[in-house]
Amino acid sequence: MPLRCAVLDDYQGVATTLADWSPLSGQVEVTSFREHLATEDELARALADFEFVVTLRERVPFPASLLDRLPRLKLLIASGMRNSVIDYAHAEHLGITVCGTQSTQAPPVELTWALLLGLARNLVTESEALRTGGPWQSTIGADLTGRRLGLLGLGKTGARMAPIGAAFGMDVVAWSQNLTRERAEAAGAQLAASQEELLESADFVSVHLKLSDRTRGLLGAPELALMKPTAYLINTSRAAIVDQEALLAALREGRIAGAGLDVFDTEPLPPDHPLRTAPRVLATPHLGYVTEANYRTYYGQAVEDIQAYLTGSPVRVLG
Repeated sequence: MPLRCAVLDDYQGVATTLADWSPLSGQVEVTSFREHLATEDELARALADFEFVVTLRERVPFPASLLDRLPRLKLLIASGMRNSVIDYAHAEHLGITVCGTQSTQAPPVELTWALLLGLARNLVTESEALRTGGPWQSTIGADLTGRRLGLLGLGKTGARMAPIGAAFGMDVVAWSQNLTRERAEAAGAQLAASQEELLESADFVSVHLKLSDRTRGLLGAPELALMKPTAYLINTSRAAIVDQEALLAALREGRIAGAGLDVFDTEPLPPDHPLRTAPRVLATPHLGYVTEANYRTYYGQAVEDIQAYLTGSPVRVLG
């Protein structure tokens, strides 16, 4: 009997076509799940007979309680080399190896700019009007040249944002709790005096922070109140960095010009979630890393991870 591998959240049905799984032929049988398994009970039932599981990013938590219910699981592969929703210690206790894959920072940066530009030029409104016989021009776009781009976080993704902003003629400032003036200037940004100064002065605020105890809820009602009513917020990082209720209130009351969102407190976003109908929102279904090149890397290296595990020499081990 071949070993079994489950690929979770294969929404587009591409897991077995964007990578060459033939090296595992005869050894491993691959099953992809195109529908999201939302509860621990669903996951436990669906994955009970699998030795290998491939999960994308942090879409599915693997706490100790779930790992205990997967008696056959030997290898858990997560795309990327960092994952905050896997209980590594308990996996090790159970003899489960956890491996990752490489990833690139370019796709989420590109999507961030797509959201920012879409908001600034009201592309959805104008495109929909053109397609449905609506008014010929009904909005006035926000300029980028001469405006201030505020980057909350200047790590791998934030640092890629700065030169692009400069290429648009924007004044780029950045802030995070440990950011130094030297690091900011090396990335092509000015160091904001404080988070408050950045929020008060920026015309576009883009979030590029890791989720941690320090950043969870970092932008709440008091922080959003500092933003200009003409300013836009873009979040392609983690939903929990921004207080969702406070953001909804700011949007409904017109206290900020709009928000570009790719991350949500619950994913997939429930049909009745208020962000689906909130005003001044341009939203995408967590597409940050969803590009062909990234998926070829994720699934191709997942195959490599399985091959290495089968030979007794796991690679890209996490934990």
